[in-house]
Amino acid sequence: MRMFHRLILLIAIGFGIAGFSSMASAQASRTYVSGVGDDANPCSRTAPCKTFAGAISKTAANGEINCLDTAGFGTVTITKSMTIKCDKGTVGGVLSSATTGVTINAAATDTIYLIGLDINGTLSGIQGIRFLAGGTLIVDDCDIRNVTQNGILFAPSSSATLHVINSRISTTGVTTDTPYAGIYIRPSGGTAAAKVTVNDTLITNGNYGIIADGTGTTGKITGLIRNSNVSGNLANGITTSIGSASGTTLTIDSVGIFGNGNNGLASSGVNAGMLVKNSAITGNQGGVFTTAGSVIVSYGNNSLNGNNGNDGAFTSVIALK
Repeated sequence: MRMFHRLILLIAIGFGIAGFSSMASAQASRTYVSGVGDDANPCSRTAPCKTFAGAISKTAANGEINCLDTAGFGTVTITKSMTIKCDKGTVGGVLSSATTGVTINAAATDTIYLIGLDINGTLSGIQGIRFLAGGTLIVDDCDIRNVTQNGILFAPSSSATLHVINSRISTTGVTTDTPYAGIYIRPSGGTAAAKVTVNDTLITNGNYGIIADGTGTTGKITGLIRNSNVSGNLANGITTSIGSASGTTLTIDSVGIFGNGNNGLASSGVNAGMLVKNSAITGNQGGVFTTAGSVIVSYGNNSLNGNNGNDGAFTSVIALK
């Protein structure tokens, strides 16, 4: 009888340990980081972690990491639906010297929000944000700068969507003449399609401003650039090229395209082009440039002048309805 009771006790202890282990490894829906945190902590509000990488392993899918204070929280790779949010009054710093700030390699159904991040490559970082796979990426109120390649490289291996809102991207592609950009859109997998919106965003002082490049897919690239400023870049402001894609088309609405070192708008290839309205293309080395059957269409209410005597011309003009 004593042996039986002892066996029952051991079984109970075993279940207790298993339950404790399960609880200890459970992920929270909301976690926190702080400059005075420790990645050995559970990442709760009263015991925050120190880095995004430390917090992400303790945050459940579809959960959220919040910044308690202004600090540098390190680079991070995201592999699941996730929000990283630093509210106004805090800065979520990501110093990405000689590496990429945020890498996203998630499932095709996953949505990732990045809000209030300050990604600084210190003139040696590679990409600010690199998107390899996922469903949707939303970049809101972020600063990305000082990287040797792209501010945002959007290169999904399957169809995906990118939204950039109220952000500032500068000093990109700083060490090479390779066509890197503030935002480089280049789907990389088979029939992958890319849908992109850019709203209320400044893209400046880079190699190229925005590139939509169809060489890596047979799918479509479509996008809307609105209420933004693409200025002061070394090469073209906004570029579309067809490659093997079935179409590469950007709509440009209420955008200032000024002071770029080559053309304000440039497009190459049949089924590549832009639809432009209510925008100013001025002060660039050249204005509007098309080649190899591409088109850049105006809705008739744009300002195209003052481009070093080389304004170019829209392919056609369509009256607004």
